[in-house]
Amino acid sequence: MVVHHFVALAAGIAIAGGLIGTGMAQQGIGAAGMGIIAEKPEKFGQVLFFFVIPETLWIIGFILGIVLLLNIL
Repeated sequence: MVVHHFVALAAGIAIAGGLIGTGMAQQGIGAAGMGIIAEKPEKFGQVLFFFVIPETLWIIGFILGIVLLLNIL
């Protein structure tokens, strides 16, 4: 029974790590992106693309958390 508590804790850490990593990555990208858009508004699409790339970190953390909770692997 104690093992289930550790699995739940590990799943929570995996999800939280993905979310924190996404926030840290987007912090720098967002600041730089706003500077680029201020000077060259036509670059909005390219900046948006680079801003969205770190979103994959939380998706990976969420999937890993689900894998741990459901004991898939």
